Amino acid sequence: MHFSIPLIPGTLIKRYKRFLADVQLADGNIVTAHCPNSGSMATCAEPGCPVLISEATNPDRKLKYTWEMICMDGTWVGVNTSNPNAAVAQWIAEHKIPELDGYGSIKREVKYGIGGRSRIDIFLQDPNRPDCYVEIKNATMRVDDYAAFPDAETTRGQKHLMELQHVVEQGMRGVIFFFVGRSDVQHFRPADEIDPVYGKLLRSAMHAGVEALAYRVHFTPTEMTIQQRIDIAL
Repeated sequence: MHFSIPLIPGTLIKRYKRFLADVQLADGNIVTAHCPNSGSMATCAEPGCPVLISEATNPDRKLKYTWEMICMDGTWVGVNTSNPNAAVAQWIAEHKIPELDGYGSIKREVKYGIGGRSRIDIFLQDPNRPDCYVEIKNATMRVDDYAAFPDAETTRGQKHLMELQHVVEQGMRGVIFFFVGRSDVQHFRPADEIDPVYGKLLRSAMHAGVEALAYRVHFTPTEMTIQQRIDIAL
């Protein structure tokens, strides 16, 4: 999946107030970019590291730039959490994720869950198979040779696991898809040291039939490419 516009190189000065990042451009100017990531961004927000930002096409937007990725020890890490959903939908349509292949309809942001108060990231349908609900999580934290999720306590993520389990109990497919936005890891695991409740719920959901997939994604300054499925260590 190619980025629609050329990305602008810079150096991270600091990330602050969760959604702001100061970046020094090549010409020495300092700009404030929107940080589209609500997590702690542990292991991918080190000041002084190279970053890439995009320029907004909407002239009325308050912040002109968006932080897209950071280079950590020679590896580009995708930090924009709005990118994985579109990328996974495209890769499903291109038959690059075998576990999610074979569906005639791909929809995004469909209401579901108890009372219909949530929206599933990707909803797959085909007349010959059970409906499939796919929740996508952007995993950027690295611990040794593992990608780990979450990097901050997430009550929202806990709720998603319970809703996927409910979907499975109704006879449909529920899938939690971990989008591993860095190529310098070999495995995935829940970050029990950050959110033990999430880890417990993930194991419980999988035991109940929720499918868990972790795919490593390779980022470059021009595109993101799905690499391969990696094992999940529980």
